[in-house]
Formats: sequence, structure tokens, C-alpha cells
Amino acid sequence: MSFDHGILHLADWVGNVIMPTLAAAFIIIAILQFSKAQEFAHSMYGALACLMVSGLTRAFETFASQAAWNNPDLYWLSIVTLINWVANVILPVYAASQVAAMALRLGVFSLVHPTSGWLRHFVTAALCLMVSGLLRLAEFFVAQGVGGLR
Repeated sequence: MSFDHGILHLADWVGNVIMPTLAAAFIIIAILQFSKAQEFAHSMYGALACLMVSGLTRAFETFASQAAWNNPDLYWLSIVTLINWVANVILPVYAASQVAAMALRLGVFSLVHPTSGWLRHFVTAALCLMVSGLLRLAEFFVAQGVGGLR
């Protein structure tokens, strides 16, 4: 085993084992502080940061393992993977959050008017899902037309 592999395994262990465990500890601390009517937001931010480190470690592993270091398409594959991940994961989740914000806006402010904030949330959710769907449609057509143009 080389030094590089040792550092890689250490980073994997810290990102995938230690950080989620620390996030659980921060959540427990936040619950205890909440039960005593103390400030608990800093503990929740710590838990979120620990979970983000774990998620970013896994994302970097995925982006880095697409091709060998000497492959000329390495940057292209990384950009395509990033765009696919954003369009197929982040945009639908953001659309769901916008639908929830729209429902809250309609529930709190019962005024249904075209210039009110609920319409902005609805259009944002629709645009997110439209971009995600169009990218999936383009991926389907590219996969079907592998033989090239005729």
C-alpha cells in the first residue's frame, strides 16, 4: 500500500464514517439544548456542516473516478457528470422546496393574485422540472442515436 492510498482511505474514513457520527452527536446536543430552552442553532449548523462534508466527499469520489488521469476527456466527463447531477438531483429537490414554499405562501397569505409570491414559486418549480425533463429527453435521444447522424 502506498502513501497516496493511505491518505485516500483516511479521507474516505473521515468523510464517510467520522463526519456522520459527529453530525449525530451535534443533533443530540441540539435536542438537549432545545429541551432546556437554550440556543440550539449552532449545533444544528454543525450537524449540517458534518453531513455536507460527507456528501461532498462522496460527490468528489464520483467526479474523480470517471476516467484515468491521462484521459483527454477527463474535464469533459467531469462537467457532464456535474451537469447531470445538478439537473437530475438538485433541480427536482429544489422544485419540491418551491412547491412547499408556494403552499406555505398560499396558506399564510390567502390572497390569490397573479402578482403575489405564490406564482413566482410555482413558475420556479415548473422551470426546474422542465430543465430536468429536457435534459433527460436529450440524454434519451443521444443514447438512441449512438450510431451517428445519417
